[in-house]
Amino acid sequence: MSEVRLSVEPRTEFGKGAARRTRRAGKIPAVLYGHGSDPRHFALPAIEFARVVRENGSNAVITLALEGSDELALTKTIVVHPLKNYIEHVDLLVVKRGEKIIVDVPVVVTGNPGPGGLVNQDVGTLQVEVEALHIPDQFEVSIEGAEIGTQITASQVELPQGAVLITDPDSLVVAVNEPQREEEEGEDATAEAGDESAEAGE
Repeated sequence: MSEVRLSVEPRTEFGKGAARRTRRAGKIPAVLYGHGSDPRHFALPAIEFARVVRENGSNAVITLALEGSDELALTKTIVVHPLKNYIEHVDLLVVKRGEKIIVDVPVVVTGNPGPGGLVNQDVGTLQVEVEALHIPDQFEVSIEGAEIGTQITASQVELPQGAVLITDPDSLVVAVNEPQREEEEGEDATAEAGDESAEAGE
């Protein structure tokens, strides 16, 4: 994950009205907290921050140029408007170089299973402890050619060097199952036949 730098402005106004004015100015209200320091309120440049998240994922680590000093921060929470799809607010966490942090990393399933296999992904993210500047963008799990009955647990997902799995290692991440459609249709037909017999008996 590449390290990026953003210049941000301190915020002195608070409340819904102030937040709306910040967003109208092309910025996002944000809070930086952690390492025992008091929360600091500032405004992120909206277009630049959206690009950072798009290119680096939701665990983006950013160098914030704030009030004459640099602060390394992990994107912790991004609040998106449910209807208009713009970023309403961002929480960031102070991190230090070399520090290990716990994050949720997306799991991406790639490839196609063997003949007749149906892929079911049970886990969308894995929680791991990693160095703050070496957070992986995602974990890839290949099911290329996997036979029906294949199951891949969290402990079988390949992690980068230095990463420690926090998620239960026995958690089922992805499975290749046999399609149930024909069996369910057969059960429906049997049930309908039973209903017709019952009606005839009446």
